[in-house]
Amino acid sequence: MKRIILIYDDQLENEVREGVIPLFGSQLKSGIAYKNFKSFGFSEEDFLVCYLSDDQLKEFLPFVTESHYKIGFLPHPKMKHARQGFGISEKLEEAVDNILKTEEVLDVDVLYANGIPVFNTLVIGNTLSLMYGSLTENTFKRFFEKIGNFFKMFKRVRLHRYFLDWSNEKGELRGKPLETAALGILTVQHGKSTLLSRRILEDSFVNDGLMHNLVLSPRSVGEMIQFSVIGLFQISKSESMPPFASLIKTDRMLISSPEPINFSLDDTLMSAKEIELMVVPKVLSIVPGIHLKTDELVNSAKVFKTKSLPQGELREGLLGRYLPLTNHATTEEFKWLFSILRENSKTTSSFLVLMALSTLIATFGLFGNSSPVIIGAMILAPLMSPIVSLSMGVLRQDEQLIKDSLKAIGFGMLIGYVFAVLITWLTPLNSMNSEIVARIRPNLLDLGVAAGSGIAGAYAHAKKEIAKTLAGVAIAVALVPPLAVSGIGLGWGEWSVFWGALLLLGTNLAGMVLAGAVTFLFLGFSPFRLARKGLFISLMFVAMISAPLAFGFSKMVKENRIIQNLSGKELTQGVLRDIRIIQLNPLRLSLTLVSEKPLDQDELQKIKMQINQLLGEDVGLELSVGLKL
Repeated sequence: MKRIILIYDDQLENEVREGVIPLFGSQLKSGIAYKNFKSFGFSEEDFLVCYLSDDQLKEFLPFVTESHYKIGFLPHPKMKHARQGFGISEKLEEAVDNILKTEEVLDVDVLYANGIPVFNTLVIGNTLSLMYGSLTENTFKRFFEKIGNFFKMFKRVRLHRYFLDWSNEKGELRGKPLETAALGILTVQHGKSTLLSRRILEDSFVNDGLMHNLVLSPRSVGEMIQFSVIGLFQISKSESMPPFASLIKTDRMLISSPEPINFSLDDTLMSAKEIELMVVPKVLSIVPGIHLKTDELVNSAKVFKTKSLPQGELREGLLGRYLPLTNHATTEEFKWLFSILRENSKTTSSFLVLMALSTLIATFGLFGNSSPVIIGAMILAPLMSPIVSLSMGVLRQDEQLIKDSLKAIGFGMLIGYVFAVLITWLTPLNSMNSEIVARIRPNLLDLGVAAGSGIAGAYAHAKKEIAKTLAGVAIAVALVPPLAVSGIGLGWGEWSVFWGALLLLGTNLAGMVLAGAVTFLFLGFSPFRLARKGLFISLMFVAMISAPLAFGFSKMVKENRIIQNLSGKELTQGVLRDIRIIQLNPLRLSLTLVSEKPLDQDELQKIKMQINQLLGEDVGLELSVGLKL
């Protein structure tokens, strides 16, 4: 049986005598007001139970650890952080019952910041609360708090310079602090003791002798917003760390800065030039709270995930100004990408040969009405490279890159036209099939395909780890077939075919250039002040070309509405099938009527009148009658 001594807040003496002391019954040896504990003669057999606030516990803890007394905690109204750190129940009766029933105590670690105990968290600057919103377990409350914090993303924020030094695997400080830029730093006492750390940290325990330091170093506001949007609708208890967060799991860490560091230690605001964080292992013998998990196998391995910490040129670019809206690429990223794009903008013999072969294959596939052959031509087409180079040239107003890219695209299209026209002249086929017709009536949907292809091409070029063939396929889908169809129209002398396919070709080219330029802008390859002229010109081209596309889209919508209204419609004489639009102005349709008997001229006229009534206008019909047998 424990020799329990209750140390209580003397300001709550009446509440303690009426509501706390009776819960212990005969097991309580004595109750001592906090102001008198130093004069009390404790023995080694005494078990101390504290009903104290966080501030009082911070003062009381050195006395307990020095004599290594066994201790339990009760949920004082102002003991928020110690309660979370040690997993204490909010209900007084549960906490008392847990202390009385638990025979063995657990030796746990204590984290100190400049000699002050940290029960829960130490926060420097802006941290994960911006992204994760709330620590409450209430799903709806947490969601709405996330929404409120989401709008804080749009505030102008700065990264600050920090020097970080930590204890390595050998238990020694690195010696040379790492200089970096960070939005904020979050240090968690025990990974299993707080709601936040339980959601995002793995392999973290109350007695592993280590602490977790999360260093947030976003490159742009857009990067923060992107993660916030994902976290906003993530209501599960498991969360993921931001991609711009670094994790240092160690037993000692030094954080310094040229300017005084303002930080919050368990919600108490402080300031210091340097913060020394140290974990003293197994210095406190406690009765674990019912919410504190203690049955896992302890993993004491240190972790140093610091690749995302900005250093060198990137660090200096982020310091001394507000965080930019989009990422800014480093010189290394610029050099690598620009060397590739300049090489891709050249009009080489290999480019021209591939352009000729892809157009040749595409033209044969179009005449043969063969989708697999056309897809083969799409994969072979090399137009992706100069188009992506043109996007970057437009974005950065690089005249030489623009000229080289336009030259390559122009010669490639010329070669394509030559081969498409020659094959058309040599081929006796001169009727349009479904593959050809599909590429002479462009609309706004095609502009959407072009935009997606441009984004894919630019993103794949900017990221080394992505195979560029994927973007090549996506872009070629939108360019080679209309180029070949335009050449077929030229060879036939059918100007409606030529101009329709040429409009689709121009649509895709303009859409991909604009989308690619915007993608490079958001990836940080140009400041907006440099990019706005090129973006404006590209946008004007897209706007000009969108007018006929909008008209084509409205025609498609009208055709689909007519087909939907008539297809399967039951008339007196039968059921309408196989509706096809021959002409919109004036409206002329081709359709089939499935009937149970032959129809005479009067009945056919009645069918026409019923269709006129259904569509609200006079319709010309090419009517086929099918009989049910």
